[in-house]
Amino acid sequence: MIILVSLAGVISCQSDKKNEEILKKDVLCLSEQLKKTTIIAEVTKQPIKEQLTLSGKIEYNENDLVAYKSLLDGIVETVRFELGDYVAKGQVLATVRSSQIQELIQQKHALQNRIKLLEQTVETQTELLNDGMIARSEMLETQNNLSSAQIELNRINQNFELFQAVSNGKFHIKAPKSGYIIQKSISTGQTLTSDNEVLFSISNLKQVWAMVNIYAGNLRYVKVGDEVQIKTVAYPDETYQGTIDKIYNIFDDNEHVLKARVVLENQNLNLMPGLSAEILINKGISSGEAFAVPNSAKVFNNNKEYVVVYRGDCDLQIRSITSIAVNEGVSYVKESFAENEKVVASNALLLFKELNR
Repeated sequence: MIILVSLAGVISCQSDKKNEEILKKDVLCLSEQLKKTTIIAEVTKQPIKEQLTLSGKIEYNENDLVAYKSLLDGIVETVRFELGDYVAKGQVLATVRSSQIQELIQQKHALQNRIKLLEQTVETQTELLNDGMIARSEMLETQNNLSSAQIELNRINQNFELFQAVSNGKFHIKAPKSGYIIQKSISTGQTLTSDNEVLFSISNLKQVWAMVNIYAGNLRYVKVGDEVQIKTVAYPDETYQGTIDKIYNIFDDNEHVLKARVVLENQNLNLMPGLSAEILINKGISSGEAFAVPNSAKVFNNNKEYVVVYRGDCDLQIRSITSIAVNEGVSYVKESFAENEKVVASNALLLFKELNR
């Protein structure tokens, strides 16, 4: 009997040692390699700041937009640009043959001949006046005719410069400013008239507008001077900072929204006009305090939210959380955290799966 008890004691002791070994193996510790890519974030109690998410669209800066219309009739001979091209101020974009330019050339030649003749007449009349052979009034009339002809020639020369005319009955269409061609409705062989629609538009896309849609229920949260964060569908990981600098106080009949404007720098040209945008605005109101957990720390599993609580490299724990408010950076949760508790803000899903085995 004593032998059996002793044997049972030995077996029990061995079993305890095995269980202890299993427990040691089940403790998850952050390895040195994993710690290099794992971010541990503080969890603090903060005033709850909610954000408003509004829709919008990137548009051209209308204050920087130049639209070109032809002042003359003609037929387009060449077009040297395409939609989206960058053009420099003064660059020749198209050449047009115009009968109006040909008429100007003829008028110019006629005036030049008339001026030459009048100059010779004035010279002759001056000699005759000195000899007393004509009256001064006769010479003054010729001088007046000469002055009128010179004024008319100056007007034609100014028109030549205005129309960018060249001597063969054509005129150039030149870029009125540097920028990108954002609209084009001109092609070779096209007939132009002075009442044509806009042939092309140029804008410097280094600065664009984000037009924000504000529904009536959100008007009280938006005002001029509010700082906003903007994301686009094309580059969802890039956030652009801006400020509402104008609210248009008229509702859009088609969209039934009020429009607000945000001026954005666009040096890398990623903010392309026409892109849909998401605009985040702080509501500017606080509704109590709660512990703020970085959104990157949250893990979603079976329609519930969790975080991995960190108290040490070998002291990690899964904790269920309930979000009561969310903004771009953090989620405010109902649960409390102790002073020594932090959360894993990267690799959280990996650690959650390991702890949940």
